[in-house]
Amino acid sequence: MLNRNVIDAIGNTPLVRLRLGADQDVAVYAKLEMNNLFAMKDRVAKQIITEARRSGVLAEGAPIVESSSGTMALGVALVGTALGHPVHIVTDPRIDRTTLAKLEALGCEVHVVTAMDSQGWQGARLTRLREIMEQNPGTFWPQQYENPQNPAAYRHLAEELLADLDTVDVVVGAVGSGGSLCGTSRVLRETLPGLYVVGVDCVGSVLFGQPDRPKRLQSGLGNSLHPKNLDHALLDEVHWLNDREAFGATRDLAREEKLFAGNTSGSVYRVLGAMADRAAPGTTIVGIFPDRGDRYTDTVHSDEHWAEQNLERLPLASAPRQVLDGTEVHSWSFRRNRAGDPRPVFVFVESNTTGTGMLALRIAAEAGYEAVLATGDPHRYAGLQETGATVVDCDTNDTEALVRAVTKAFEPGCIAGVSTTSEFYLVSAAALATAVGLPAESEAAIAACRDKGELRRTLARAGVGQPAFEVVRDEATAAAAAARIGTPCVVKPVDDSGSTRVRRCDSAAEAGALVEEIVAVRTNGRGQATAGRALVEEFLDVPEYSVEMFGLDGRQHLVGITEKTVTGAPHFVESRHIVPADLPDDVARQLEQTVRDALTATGLGRGPTHTEVKLTASGGAVVEINPRLAGGLIPELYRLATGVDLLAAQVRHAGGTAPTLPEGFERYAGIQFLLPAEAGVLESVTGLEEARAVAGVERVAVAALGSSVAPPTDAYGRAGHIIAVGETRAAVAEALDRAAALITFGLRSH
Repeated sequence: MLNRNVIDAIGNTPLVRLRLGADQDVAVYAKLEMNNLFAMKDRVAKQIITEARRSGVLAEGAPIVESSSGTMALGVALVGTALGHPVHIVTDPRIDRTTLAKLEALGCEVHVVTAMDSQGWQGARLTRLREIMEQNPGTFWPQQYENPQNPAAYRHLAEELLADLDTVDVVVGAVGSGGSLCGTSRVLRETLPGLYVVGVDCVGSVLFGQPDRPKRLQSGLGNSLHPKNLDHALLDEVHWLNDREAFGATRDLAREEKLFAGNTSGSVYRVLGAMADRAAPGTTIVGIFPDRGDRYTDTVHSDEHWAEQNLERLPLASAPRQVLDGTEVHSWSFRRNRAGDPRPVFVFVESNTTGTGMLALRIAAEAGYEAVLATGDPHRYAGLQETGATVVDCDTNDTEALVRAVTKAFEPGCIAGVSTTSEFYLVSAAALATAVGLPAESEAAIAACRDKGELRRTLARAGVGQPAFEVVRDEATAAAAAARIGTPCVVKPVDDSGSTRVRRCDSAAEAGALVEEIVAVRTNGRGQATAGRALVEEFLDVPEYSVEMFGLDGRQHLVGITEKTVTGAPHFVESRHIVPADLPDDVARQLEQTVRDALTATGLGRGPTHTEVKLTASGGAVVEINPRLAGGLIPELYRLATGVDLLAAQVRHAGGTAPTLPEGFERYAGIQFLLPAEAGVLESVTGLEEARAVAGVERVAVAALGSSVAPPTDAYGRAGHIIAVGETRAAVAEALDRAAALITFGLRSH
């Protein structure tokens, strides 16, 4: 194509179909703005400068100054110097040497600021720019961030797309000043009112409500200021990528599509893939690719630069996570902006049956998620319908079936969080999270804790305190193990929960008989195959505690230590909890360190853990580690004692939001479980109102009349509970004792 001069050569860039989406009958195109003489901002510089000359704002031969570290600098240099204007470019040390060489070759004067101010590099550059204008009266400043001629420059780009394509359903573009995407989409919507507009930003940019991180490495998109040319109302969706993800996507673009580009084009390419995955067959998607890769040979495309910046330390998401407005993001995430668009989805894989699970569904819904319960038996859960949760009915004991059902029900990227309140589905929840591209705890680490025999071996290798033990499979080996360990001993299944079939055995024969009973059970209460193994371990007749921790960013945060009381032989049913445990500081630190060592040994690092530990003369001895919040209404005690809801913290963390964790205790809280002394049908309960009136008592709950009750052998046989609060441990214990003494069960025989 013949052009009269270099300025006339700006625009009419190629539109290339990419390989993305072809197998889904989705057409994905790249508008190669990188094929302008320098890059996409050539259009902006041409529009602003020629219009300023036409209107008389820019006098013939007057200086031009602009703040830019990239393509806008090159565009202004190209157009300004071609039209005979002295050009000053204010930039910062992040400018690459290729751009600097081009600017100097074009005859510009380049001013490099040396330090950030309170508004980052952008603020420092603008301060220097104003100094230049004061020193050079009549200097014209294009002001790309607020000049309406910036977005106006992209009318031509939009018209080129309309000339080349019958329609455009989705347009994707990087956002810095807001000009290119807003200008292009505004014109396209004149003809295509249903156009879906997707902006691409970087982690650490303030453009869409994120905190500013001035040391982000990406250039060409993002900002530390709020440009007037960014019209938020035009955007239907915005994505953020961190430096590692953007740089990696840029390299993928070169390898997969043979386009050697910069990180803005790479980021757009990555988001194009996600949009193609979501799109219906027949959809046409266009991405605007602003910059070539020659400016990035020493950064994006340099292994040495990756190593210097330690980019591998940053999280890497294989798919975007839909987040709520206000969520701080650290890896590839997106937010929808239109009212009525689908909310981000939070999936719970099954639930416990104590009521906490239904509360978790409500917490997720109140936070703004579409709360979802994936379950093989919705009728198991009392109160499920009242939560308003969406139910995905599937075989949750089959991980592949679970993943298929959930990913079929919801489009890719819309699942923001996955969790569970059931110990039996911790591994399944982690597998589902991994399958949909969300960060998750290691399935192997969870499984190794769920298998108490494997946990014992792991702790033994790490030298962490625990009872002596042996893993057995039959009556004979169990009896022999009990003889070696000594009686009384404790026998338990390696893979059950809630003290089910956990008993003290006073003889080797008794231990053997219990193991025979355990291995005869082929499935648990959730229909899952049992391990067919048991533990015979040392009976430690010493105080028991549980240490509640929460893993964040690779560090374990102590939530608190819970004092626990259990019934006597032969069963170990928890009858009372009090938080915080009243312990000398050195003892508390000892228990905490034992648990930290145990968690390190297992490899657990994400989210809540509940570790039961005995306090022996030689230190802490770990009983078991549960990669979940504590049961037995312990989270409710922490809420009353600290003001922090641990269940809400679990939901926030699984959804990618920083959880609020306790920073100390305001008071004590305790729970007393009501344990019937004999079996029967609950016919009456007396003393409830009197118990509720006891000073400090917060709540009294009992089983429904007509329920069958019995002296409990595990956590599922308790007939009610009392919760109390107080300024001291003694006050809480007294309130629990007084209230419990007032309650009497009237039973009739079965």
